[in-house]
Amino acid sequence: MEICGVILAGGQGTRAGGRDKALMRLGGRSLLARAVERLSPQVAALALNANGDPARFSGAGLPVVPDTVPGQPGPLAGILAGMDWAAGRGADAIVTVAVDTPFFPCDLVPRLHLATKTAHAPIALATSHGRPHPTFGLWSVALREDLRAALAQGTRRVRLWAEAHGAVMAEFPAGRIDPFFNINTPEDLAQAEALLQAVN
Repeated sequence: MEICGVILAGGQGTRAGGRDKALMRLGGRSLLARAVERLSPQVAALALNANGDPARFSGAGLPVVPDTVPGQPGPLAGILAGMDWAAGRGADAIVTVAVDTPFFPCDLVPRLHLATKTAHAPIALATSHGRPHPTFGLWSVALREDLRAALAQGTRRVRLWAEAHGAVMAEFPAGRIDPFFNINTPEDLAQAEALLQAVN
């Protein structure tokens, strides 16, 4: 199975004061650079889902795939954009991560893949402490037309759509840092800086 990676950065960053989260810096490096470093060794190819001028990400060296559904309807639109890109490469599945979650597991992809393979499921979502993290998932690209239709009908909730298609859960243990700690506000960024210093 060929699995591609898609970094989701299509949100508007409202709680971050409208800032582009992908370009926010943590420990002197952008959140995008940190996501690339963690995800790229785990996948066959990598793309960034983002809207607006793609030139602002030119330094990352990644293909930028914007939402194809108008109105920025949320992560499901980014997942669809990633599926379409990966299908064009002949890939079987994508694994998505949120750009604002800098400590996500370095074994994310193999563990999600194992969960789908064991259960013969087309989707696996990451969980920690029993709580799902729906933007961290493995998605069969064979579902892209179904997802396209669901978005056209107004579907917006990632978890509900995933569970309707037989998603299984893959539990990830929390270490010294919650692997799915995400940055939404300036206070979250300050907390992430403190966490980073604590483990270095």
